[in-house]
Amino acid sequence: MVFTANRFIAAFIILLFGLGVSAQEKSKDSLPSTWQLLKYDGASALGGLTETYTQPLKWQKDDFITAGAIVAGTAVLYIFDDEANEWFRNQEDDIPMFIHDFGWYYGSPQNNYAINGAVYLYGLFTKNEKVRRTGVLMISAATTAGIIQSISKTAVGRARPKEGLGKGDFKPFSGEPNYHSFPSGHTILSFTTAYALSKQFQNPFVKAGILGVGLIAPASRLWEGAHWLTDVGLSMAISVLVVDSIDNYLTRERNYGPEKEKGISWKMNVGLGRIGITGTF
Repeated sequence: MVFTANRFIAAFIILLFGLGVSAQEKSKDSLPSTWQLLKYDGASALGGLTETYTQPLKWQKDDFITAGAIVAGTAVLYIFDDEANEWFRNQEDDIPMFIHDFGWYYGSPQNNYAINGAVYLYGLFTKNEKVRRTGVLMISAATTAGIIQSISKTAVGRARPKEGLGKGDFKPFSGEPNYHSFPSGHTILSFTTAYALSKQFQNPFVKAGILGVGLIAPASRLWEGAHWLTDVGLSMAISVLVVDSIDNYLTRERNYGPEKEKGISWKMNVGLGRIGITGTF
């Protein structure tokens, strides 16, 4: 089932890019070799990771305000952790099994990297700069955020709700999986991938659909009692910060051709005796 799900997801993402990204008008002789592109992209991914980890050293006033808002928001969610856990656990029996399975497999590292890798390899071998850049963003962001969550969950040592322990039970640097609740690895990987991919599209409905898929894994972890609401909420905030940081770095420091092409811009037209939607290319 894992193999089938991976093939379907990867094929769907590649299809989106194949339909939505125009071929580049360059002669084959003017294009770098695949090996040169691979080396450049590896340096880009590493640079994005380094940029994210060193970014706090460059924070300005607005950045500290954002960090404070995230801390405050997490504190508010903490108040409702018990109630949220009870509510989500009560919904578990009503959720279709394929949704449960999708949430687990999509957020698992091996499957998540298979999806990211499929996007990148498609861009690499077709020499499509936009898709290559997206693949680099997805891989670099998943790696950067994944390292953060791996270290944090061990250092924090928060108990998982399904073990019958409270939201305030902690055992820092514990090797027990039952004390690896904060933050959520499945949430970070799945939402990082979805958010990075959604940034490549202008259509709000496409964006919403991709982000909706990215929310399945976080919701499934709450249904199963594997994480508290604060675990999931902070994990999503980390995903957004990491993706935005690397995306800005790639735009500012790396060369992936012209600015991202705009997709179809949809506009609602309403007037006397008419109503319609116009798509601008």
